[in-house]
Amino acid sequence: MSSASASRTTENELVNALSIDIEDYFQVSALAKQFPRARWDELPCRVEGNVDRILGMLHEYGAKATFFTLGWIAERYPKLVRLIVMEGHELASHGYQHERASDQTPQAFGADVALAKAVLEDIAGVEVRGYRAPSFSIGAQNLWAHDVLRENGYAYSSSVYPIAHDHYGMPDAPRFPWKLSNGLLEIPITTVRWMGRNWPAGGGGYFRLLPYALSRWSIRRVNRADGRPSVFYFHPWEIDPGQPRVKDASARARFRHYVNLEHMEARLERLLGDFRWGRMDDIFLSQN
Repeated sequence: MSSASASRTTENELVNALSIDIEDYFQVSALAKQFPRARWDELPCRVEGNVDRILGMLHEYGAKATFFTLGWIAERYPKLVRLIVMEGHELASHGYQHERASDQTPQAFGADVALAKAVLEDIAGVEVRGYRAPSFSIGAQNLWAHDVLRENGYAYSSSVYPIAHDHYGMPDAPRFPWKLSNGLLEIPITTVRWMGRNWPAGGGGYFRLLPYALSRWSIRRVNRADGRPSVFYFHPWEIDPGQPRVKDASARARFRHYVNLEHMEARLERLLGDFRWGRMDDIFLSQN
């Protein structure tokens, strides 16, 4: 056992769900105007090296995770997709080309999630059961997306974030996994209930912006007070402070994307050491 693995706290026996959204720095919604899809093949990809580092970290700490992977990435880096599966992690879908579900018609959304599932399964040789919408873009206005996912063979979605946010969110949605009438399980990102509202506690930009101690407190509160596993997420580009920078995006977009990138990897190592982490399917599908 590595020294890192040995240092993991044993005070909390709950296994939390770790998830990684596999997309590159030029595919994020906040920078869509600076990196249109027509240019993606011209841009230097950094996702392969970043995912390699993440896999190394997970191996060191004895953690498992779910990798919500873009079909676009999988087609260009099939060896990386196979390595994720070989290392014992869950392969799941992030759609094919990182288009928000809320920006698509049901027909276009269905074609996107079907293509992504087919691409991933063909490359990896495993069943893909989970899906996460780019930018958590399933909400009150497009709940039809759950039916489309079920029709295309998905068992669960992790696409609803029960918070108020300017780009996504469904604050009135359940805080914990809920099953729809069609059988699909929706697994929301973790929030903490405080002062009558839900507060983000599951990673992303909040994890980079706010002190690490707040994230640790939030996850422990959900584990202890609610008795539930937490669902945490991040992106490979978040451990890559050397990525190409854009200057013509809005100040808000640049702040959200670049804040504390240089500290992210160290914070993730603390997170991996402080809690136990597993795959979404192992934690949630076995209970339903």
